[in-house]
Amino acid sequence: MGKTYDRLDDKLIAFIKAQKMFFVATAPLSGEGHVNVSPKGYDSFIVIDETTVAYADLGGSGIETFAHVNENQRITIMFTAFDGPANIVRIYGKGRTLQFDHPDFAAELTRFAPGHERARNIIYVDITSVSDSCGWGVPFYEFKGQRDQLTRYIDNKPPEDWYESRRQKNATSIDGLPGISKPDTEVSP
Repeated sequence: MGKTYDRLDDKLIAFIKAQKMFFVATAPLSGEGHVNVSPKGYDSFIVIDETTVAYADLGGSGIETFAHVNENQRITIMFTAFDGPANIVRIYGKGRTLQFDHPDFAAELTRFAPGHERARNIIYVDITSVSDSCGWGVPFYEFKGQRDQLTRYIDNKPPEDWYESRRQKNATSIDGLPGISKPDTEVSP
């Protein structure tokens, strides 16, 4: 039987830290918009405290999570056990974003493991509730390592070229919501 919590405890934090990937779900306010679910890896998730978590958004082809969070703050993060005892943990909360060209971005990135210097954003979640459930229907999978395509792609471009490509390719979401803003636009953490 699943349980609901108002914050993370030591057991939940230990489970989260043991997982190699997580999933992020968001949606726009419009009922016509797309619900987005994104898988994440690369040891990019951190627990700041019992009511706050964050992840380094390392990029990808879309900007849905960033756009949805900036529009309405709704976000769910799910961790599931692919080995060991079956379990699923969902974190529900209100999201905030910090864009790569914000003056506080470099200092905030120091919270994360090395290797995330080219993240395009940090997504913070102020937790409103946490739930766990059995996860009995989740199959076993063996972790063999992180894929290296994303890091090779990032490392193959000079930093300014990479950031400019993010501004161009991630300017709007697939639903037309604002994405990465121009450097002269103020972005608050």
